[in-house]
Amino acid sequence: MKYLCLTLLIAITFFSCRKGTEKQNKEDNPYYNMAFDYREKGMSDSAYLYFTKAKDLFLEKKDSLGAGKCLVNMSMIGIDKGDYFGAQEMSLSALQYFDEQKKEQFAYISSNYNNLGNSSKSISDFERAIKFYNLSIKFSVDSISTLVNHNNKAVVYKEMKDYPSAIKIYDSIIHKTGGNQIEYARILNNRAYTKWLQNPAYHVIPEYLKALHIRELNKNLWGQNASYTHLAEFYGNKNLDSALFYANRRYQVATVIRSPDDQLSALTDLIKFSPATQAKIYFIKHHHLNDSLQTARWNNKNQFALIRYETEKHKADALKAQRENDQKRSRLQIVYFIVFALIMSLLSVYLWFRKRNRLLQQEKELEVKNTELRYVKKIHDRVANKVYHLMSEVENTPGINRNLIVDKLEALYDISRDISYDSPEPTTEGRTAAEISAMLQSYSSASTEVLIVGNEEEIWEGIPEISKTELFLVMQELMTNMKKHSRAQRVVIKFQRNDNCITVLYADNGVGLNNAAKRNGLQNTENRINHIRGTITFESILEEGLEINISFPAN
Repeated sequence: MKYLCLTLLIAITFFSCRKGTEKQNKEDNPYYNMAFDYREKGMSDSAYLYFTKAKDLFLEKKDSLGAGKCLVNMSMIGIDKGDYFGAQEMSLSALQYFDEQKKEQFAYISSNYNNLGNSSKSISDFERAIKFYNLSIKFSVDSISTLVNHNNKAVVYKEMKDYPSAIKIYDSIIHKTGGNQIEYARILNNRAYTKWLQNPAYHVIPEYLKALHIRELNKNLWGQNASYTHLAEFYGNKNLDSALFYANRRYQVATVIRSPDDQLSALTDLIKFSPATQAKIYFIKHHHLNDSLQTARWNNKNQFALIRYETEKHKADALKAQRENDQKRSRLQIVYFIVFALIMSLLSVYLWFRKRNRLLQQEKELEVKNTELRYVKKIHDRVANKVYHLMSEVENTPGINRNLIVDKLEALYDISRDISYDSPEPTTEGRTAAEISAMLQSYSSASTEVLIVGNEEEIWEGIPEISKTELFLVMQELMTNMKKHSRAQRVVIKFQRNDNCITVLYADNGVGLNNAAKRNGLQNTENRINHIRGTITFESILEEGLEINISFPAN
């Protein structure tokens, strides 16, 4: 009798929960369907295990509703097997996975609160049981579950011996069964039993027999079991034959429905109502069945606890392994980073050395090139121009002194030797106006007239030696270029000094200046004038002559 309401609730909840979820979870969570399959086969341990696995898989997929439904079913199995505290733990855990603001979850929330009510009632925590049944009624979504919860609440009041409250609930719901004969018979029978407990003189038999008749017509064995229980109890102090008859019928039905608790209760009545010889047989059965039931329940509690322990241990081991793997990955990442950094550092060093060597090589090549250019420049300025100057002097000076030529050739030799020794350029050439004029006049010939204007010693007073030497070489380059390229008939060179600035104007009536001549011969003149912080400009009109303006500071 104690488990009649619970069993009915389990059946209702089982079918309502599975109907809406089996299809959608078949592919998403195979453990969920396997748990129901094992439960239908009566393999509660396996069903409990696979509900546990299904819950973990739902949580991995962040499906809170699925996890909550698994815990509700695990709680039902625990109540059915007498693991009331374990069932409470499962139902309380399920609360966090439901959203009481979502109407589509009300059926599962109601079932969960009903589980809490049933488990609380089973451990005689009646006040808490009523609280949970009220919450279950609040979230009920159909009339049947509402009737079941009200009936369970009335049963609690009956256990508390608050018969008026229980009868009041039965009176309020007996006409709300909506033609459901099984529910009507259950409420009718329970109400009559409560009235009889309140008043043993209450004429209860007509209502008992009416409820039993409805149950027999509907082949409701659980209901018949409850009716036989109440009839045996009623006749226990009045008619032992009738009490023994109903106790025997209850034992037969309890055996068919495989309810060990009801079998034990029926055997207790049979022992009480039977003759001594028969009572002894029933006592032995009762003893064996009670031992088996207690052992089975103890094993179930241990088994469920072991499943929870192994599940949590497996999760803890998995988390530990995951942490260890994460640590290994972190260490490997650090090693990879260090190796990568080392490789990049080595590569950077290699590339730096390679670039440095390339730069050094380029610097060496540039140095060689600059050295070559420097020697070429020296040879051009200090040898080639002087050779050409000497050639012009010999050509244009009749009866030139032989010893003078020898002295000048010897000077050219000394200059060539100094170049080979990389000696610094002398700064003695062109120190006087006379030397400059002599050099310029040496380019004069029968076909070329050279006119010099303003080249007086006063102009060169205070002028640095390096400036006079550079100007001397520049003028020598200009005259050599004129002799070789311009075919000029007249050359005019004018020297002026204005304050702290020396100006030299060069003009000829030759063919002018072409780009090749400037690149090959006159480029050095610009470098030399720049060296003494001066400027040189070339103004040439093709086939009409050349004008060159040179200026540099006197100090």
